Amino acid sequence: QVQLVESGGGLVQAGGSLRLSCAASGRLFSSYAMGWFRQAPGKEREFVAAINWGGESTYYAGAVKGRFTISREIAKNMVYLQMNSLKPEDTAVYHCAAGLRYSPKASEYDYWGQGTQVTVSS
Repeated sequence: QVQLVESGGGLVQAGGSLRLSCAASGRLFSSYAMGWFRQAPGKEREFVAAINWGGESTYYAGAVKGRFTISREIAKNMVYLQMNSLKPEDTAVYHCAAGLRYSPKASEYDYWGQGTQVTVSS
């Protein structure tokens, strides 16, 4: 079991960059795959990126591929989402999640952070 807390959200202009962090508690952090999801008002929760338990494999949604980078520091129980070339349509609440499987499906994740707001203005 893990607990997750996101940070790093804020307001940026289009074309800017932001790095989100997710701090995990629990000794079994390295056993979990991690994902980032986002949800905007009126929309369903959307997959953004995922990283496997060892940190050597990543997967991205087409909308963010080439702009976002997911990474993790296992020894520090941290997961990151580096977001570059931000667009107004990236505006959403971003959540990190932990699960036993490496997957873009939200249903595969059992633990969720409270979320951090990212707003991109044009």
